Amino acid sequence: MALDSEQPPFHLAYLHDIPGSRCDPEDGWPKAYQILPDVRHIWSELTATARPHSVQLDRGQGLKADSLNFQPCPGTRTQDRYVVQQLDIHGRTWTLTGVFDGHLGDATVEHVAHHLPIIVRDFLREAHAQDPFKRLTTAFVSNLLSHSITSFDDAIAADVLNLFPGGIEGLSKFSDEEIRQKMNDPSDGGANFTKARLCMYGTTALVALIDPQQENLWIANVGDCQAALVSPAGPSDWKVEVLTTVQNGDNDAEIERVRREHPGESECVQDRRILGALAPFRCLGDVPFKQPPEFTRRILYNLLPDTHDTSPWEEFLVRNRTPPYISAEPEVVHRNIPSTARPRFLVLCSDGFTDLCQDRGHDRVLASWASGMVGTLNKPGKDQEGENSDNMALRLLKEALGGDDKLRVSAILTLDMDEPWVDDTALVVQTL
Repeated sequence: MALDSEQPPFHLAYLHDIPGSRCDPEDGWPKAYQILPDVRHIWSELTATARPHSVQLDRGQGLKADSLNFQPCPGTRTQDRYVVQQLDIHGRTWTLTGVFDGHLGDATVEHVAHHLPIIVRDFLREAHAQDPFKRLTTAFVSNLLSHSITSFDDAIAADVLNLFPGGIEGLSKFSDEEIRQKMNDPSDGGANFTKARLCMYGTTALVALIDPQQENLWIANVGDCQAALVSPAGPSDWKVEVLTTVQNGDNDAEIERVRREHPGESECVQDRRILGALAPFRCLGDVPFKQPPEFTRRILYNLLPDTHDTSPWEEFLVRNRTPPYISAEPEVVHRNIPSTARPRFLVLCSDGFTDLCQDRGHDRVLASWASGMVGTLNKPGKDQEGENSDNMALRLLKEALGGDDKLRVSAILTLDMDEPWVDDTALVVQTL
């Protein structure tokens, strides 16, 4: 929201008022922000910034999923994505939701958000077609979900290597000019160029799958997004169960896994980053960390324009000795969905949301939000504070930004900066 000198009042925000780690301490603090005058203005600004969406999943049971994508810095294109889809598996409806946190660029995250639900759907359809009368066990679906994700990721590099007979070893038979002609193909529709661009970027992936009976929930996680179940624990208490682990350099177990897979390579993890460069330890895409350096130097370096600076790539490619260093294998968990104790909420979020919660604590924010959300669900259309204030994801975002603290919420929404001051946030909330 642009500051308007015609409409005071203004206030000053200090570095400690802004959650996360996107702000530079040397960047001239404090900074001005515009105080939003009342709750309706706050809801209006939230709606305009996050563009909330809602999908009815089962009108008979009142199930729905609400979602949003939040980045308050004007003109900044978010690299997060979300999906809410219902999959028709031979006449029965499965529900798939997910969030994806892209990095380095948005080509890969856009591709994954669009195509991964299709891949999961096709794997489920094939499993059902092979044995229509077989009841899919929880273990079978867990393995199917994992295999669909790893197969999808394998295809990103394979689609490029299949253009060259002999694969990675066969690249030596081609000159740089021959590779440039093959990969830069706008006159033929640009299919090869598009395939190669997907290799340059990456994304995390968090996917939730629910069966047609609404009895089983599967969560598959690649990266540092988070899934949580929020369930009643008493008349006014809520239990928050985090279903995922963080798969980045903050997780010592992930660091040890990578070191174990690459014995004798002291630089496989530096400064808690893969090859000293990448923060997530599990991702889709990011092929330079999964293929030998020849893939990047011979193929990606030859994508036009051919004047791009390759020095940042070389800083980690010289450490690339025994790829892959990044895994696309998800951690998959299963939970039964009891038919009692409703309402119950599933919350999927990118790591930008956990940054927003850092001052008050993730679990506390979720519990406080759930208590207020129940009253809104029980009185739909009544006592609304503003447009979209009954959207579960938007209410949760407001709670994370500061809840009823008008100054804190205003500061995060209207800070006078040209660069993003908080991380992108994708958020999906669904009722179970």
